[in-house]
Amino acid sequence: MAKNIQFIFNPSELGAGTRGASLGPEAIRAAARTQQKSIFKDYKVVTVPNQNELLDSPTPYKFAKYIDGLLSVFENLAVEIHSCSTRGVFPIIVSGDHSAAAGTLKALQKENPNKRIGVVWIDAHADIHSPYTTPSGNIHGMPIAAALGLNHEHLAKNQVDQSTLTLWNQLKSAAFNPQDLIYIGVRDTEKEEDKIISDLELKNYSVEELRQKGLQECLTEMTTKLGSCDLIYVSFDVDSIDPIETSYGTGTPVANGLLFAEAMHILNYFAQHPNLCAIEIVEVNPCLDDEKNKMAEHALALIENLITHRPN
Repeated sequence: MAKNIQFIFNPSELGAGTRGASLGPEAIRAAARTQQKSIFKDYKVVTVPNQNELLDSPTPYKFAKYIDGLLSVFENLAVEIHSCSTRGVFPIIVSGDHSAAAGTLKALQKENPNKRIGVVWIDAHADIHSPYTTPSGNIHGMPIAAALGLNHEHLAKNQVDQSTLTLWNQLKSAAFNPQDLIYIGVRDTEKEEDKIISDLELKNYSVEELRQKGLQECLTEMTTKLGSCDLIYVSFDVDSIDPIETSYGTGTPVANGLLFAEAMHILNYFAQHPNLCAIEIVEVNPCLDDEKNKMAEHALALIENLITHRPN
């Protein structure tokens, strides 16, 4: 069993468009209890304070909903990532919605200011909108732009007010560089995102490419591409998996995704990488699960398996 692992539960769902992702971390723990698994007893679990009570009132930030609360969540998350860093503990972060990843990357960059971070983003969505381009205002569609420090003003379709822009500039970081981003399984994007992906020459390994070239060959290519990075962060959205394989227990399921076995292989592969600094699992939503708690059960299986592949 791998040692020096800690779970960080970040149950914020401020960035989501539907409610229930905040229950994801505890749904995974409930799945472990149901199956009489001791994983959350064997490893320390720390829960980050959230600001989900803000969801009980309308947000004044139309194009970056509840961004004020997310700033506080990011600060709380940074405290826990700093604690792991100082103790030499590997964090497995289990978050509500995917906006959390912008906070994780900001905190990782703060802990490692002179290191180059590579990002493996496993998701049905590119999540590279900004307040200027967002069709919904939900920040779970913006974490990549935030962590790259981008505004996309040249593609603006929204009139962003100064108060929103001020908070957005506080939320942003320059945690990593575009050339150090790898998408896996992205298949649901808007035209603005397509333009950004093209302009930045971002690499997306589609489900089709993974199968045509072979999963292992693609993973080897990814390792080569990230070879100049000092650290690697893996962000895994459960909607990267085809919902037929798991369930519809996530906010934005998209057909034609990864097989569950493919997702497990990818996570297990990166779990063994010597430069891996954090893994984050997001967007389990038991309120939307059409098969009781099946999505959480699948997330639990992924977590258990990647831990077995971590070096001792």
